Amino acid sequence: MNKFSGIFILTSSVSVATSCLIRPIFALENQQQTSLERTLQLTSVSQLSDVQPTDWAFQALRSLIERYGCITGYPNRNYRGERAMTRYEFAASLNACLTGVQELIATNDNSLTTKEDLELIQKLQTEFSSELATLRSRVDTLENRTSQLEANQFSPTTKLEAEAILTAASIFGENTADTDDNRDNNSKLDNNLIFAQRVRLNFVTSFTGKDELNLRLESGNIPEFDERITGTTMTRLGFDEDTGNDIGLDEVYYSFPIGEKLKTTIAIAEMELNDFAEPINPLSSSGRGAVSRFGRYNPILRSMDGTGLGINYQLNKNTQLAVAYMANDAAVSTENNGLFNGNFVALGHLDFRPVDKLGITFTYVHSYYAGIGETGVNLTGSTGSLSARSPFGNVATRANSFGLETSWRINPKFVISGWVGYTKAESAVTNDDAEILNYAVSLAFPDLGNQGNLAGLVLGMPPKVTSSSLITDRDTSLHIEGFYRFQVTDNISITPGLFVITNPEHNANNESIFVGTIRTTFKF
Repeated sequence: MNKFSGIFILTSSVSVATSCLIRPIFALENQQQTSLERTLQLTSVSQLSDVQPTDWAFQALRSLIERYGCITGYPNRNYRGERAMTRYEFAASLNACLTGVQELIATNDNSLTTKEDLELIQKLQTEFSSELATLRSRVDTLENRTSQLEANQFSPTTKLEAEAILTAASIFGENTADTDDNRDNNSKLDNNLIFAQRVRLNFVTSFTGKDELNLRLESGNIPEFDERITGTTMTRLGFDEDTGNDIGLDEVYYSFPIGEKLKTTIAIAEMELNDFAEPINPLSSSGRGAVSRFGRYNPILRSMDGTGLGINYQLNKNTQLAVAYMANDAAVSTENNGLFNGNFVALGHLDFRPVDKLGITFTYVHSYYAGIGETGVNLTGSTGSLSARSPFGNVATRANSFGLETSWRINPKFVISGWVGYTKAESAVTNDDAEILNYAVSLAFPDLGNQGNLAGLVLGMPPKVTSSSLITDRDTSLHIEGFYRFQVTDNISITPGLFVITNPEHNANNESIFVGTIRTTFKF
């Protein structure tokens, strides 16, 4: 049924009862529009641009507007008379129409009303009584639910976003890795199964609707499968976090727009470079993407986290530029620490989307490590060999890193991505230098088997010292990973995954190490 046909049915019997029908229908439709759309009060049918004198309902509309004033229009002067309506919509509109008729009767102007009109009104009320009762029940239920939400909401300006990860994981292999030529002196690998968890609570506040203040609390006991356990950092999980189950402040930042194209972000604590230079790899999420640390995104974006300032500027609809400066010892006021004297990093990141399905990013990172404190020198974010992490030992080090990343969505269910990262490092103490390389290719299969599922494959080389005046990694390690995420419900997913490191520490004298995990993610 459309609005014209609905009017035709009633106007054939009585003009007064149907005269108010259009106004409620239009009001009902207006309720489904955005708050920017308002009804247009009409005094003449000529104000409706999409109603012509040749329309079969023109005279009825004209009468309804000029005699009874019960039609409203859209701001663009459209009536949309051909739009379909349900029986419930008709019932709601009829109820409001009859109310209007009763108001006319109450004015004592009975010249517009006849006995037949009143009989028809009673008949219509009886005909649609069940639909009207159902609508009243639905409205009451909706109002109760709305009241409950308003009474129990965390804050009118703050959203609470929670993520909990439960994991069972284990390492498989014969021996740990080392850097020497002897295959027989490696210690035995501990293959014990672990069961651990990580919980994050994000308090996201907006004061203007366009800004965002994010405060994250984190707790966990997922161990780092690094050199202390396997002899290499290449075996780390992508979601490890071991705070001893103590709750700590993990991330605090405030971002706000300046104009239409510029967004500024102030990182107060523990923000990472990838928050400014967001990876385009669909496997980058720690809770829903790759299960390994290396498989998530380019390691050069793990150079440092901490306090700083970032700016994102939209050059055009296809290109965005990000620049940032961060320091991880900004709160420590000593000769070799502070915002500018200690460890710091400067970022330049260009995101180019020539078409909707293809993304290309170019990244430049300049970093400086003072070589002191708990963090020491870590050029790879603990994803590659130990020599690539600190090629000159724990001494002052400067580095310039360059990254290229691309992601191509061939179709909605197949995405191919990849990256390459190159670092030129120099010792600030001696004349030593080193070159570090890493790369990866990943395949993503969204909605494989069911909506929300994700299968992923990753093949790459963790950071490797390819050239150095001191120590060069002699062989090549490969990272091979596969996982499949089952989306159980909107809030729960289960991801079994496995990855293997061949020739750990880029040393062919080391046997392959396997890491298996089942990650269960709860997100609310």
